[in-house]
Amino acid sequence: MMSQHAHESGQDAVSPVEIRAGAVRLPGELALPRNAKGVVLFAHGSGSSRHSPRNTYVARVLRDAALGTLLFDLLTPAEDVDYATRFDIPLLTSRLLAATDWIVRDSSASALPIGYFGASTGAAAALAAAAVRGKRIAAVVSRGGRPDLAGADALPRVTAPTLLIVGGHDPTVITLNREAYALLACAKELRIVPGATHLFEEPGTLEQVAAAASDWFARWLTGEPRAP
Repeated sequence: MMSQHAHESGQDAVSPVEIRAGAVRLPGELALPRNAKGVVLFAHGSGSSRHSPRNTYVARVLRDAALGTLLFDLLTPAEDVDYATRFDIPLLTSRLLAATDWIVRDSSASALPIGYFGASTGAAAALAAAAVRGKRIAAVVSRGGRPDLAGADALPRVTAPTLLIVGGHDPTVITLNREAYALLACAKELRIVPGATHLFEEPGTLEQVAAAASDWFARWLTGEPRAP
């Protein structure tokens, strides 16, 4: 369901939303720039939420590129205190699929091309969901993600062009991303950000992530690469 209390943020129409996923309802926020050319659903990492400061920063950059964004909670507060639930990739995937269905059926972004931006375990959910939805998903970006957790069955079935971004000082995750990358049969790129650790906390590194994500989504969702 869509809240009736949408408000304007700059040129963005921002609406609190509630996504029904089985027996639970997940709060979120849909933000659509005027003349949005696509919409990107964010799947956050374990122990995070729709308020993730890194994801909200990337979302702002995407909106500057005329892309709508949906940030929502993948888990309820009760579920989020359970460490095992945070790593339940099938559950996280089902929640992202529920949000995708909501976008397609019930939102003001229903006609737009859809992309996924996943962080940490959310990247696994994004790729697993992309494998299920096929060509309905136009692009996927992973930030410091665990794409390997999507599984060897799902990864070769992903058709959405996929960008994997990893910090240069995150060696274990680099290895896991390379293993997942080898299983992807779609258009793909693995980008390593020099000097960045897992959370991209170093000055300028998150900005590089946001710029790369914006370029990728502009290319594959809108067909209009950003000017240099």
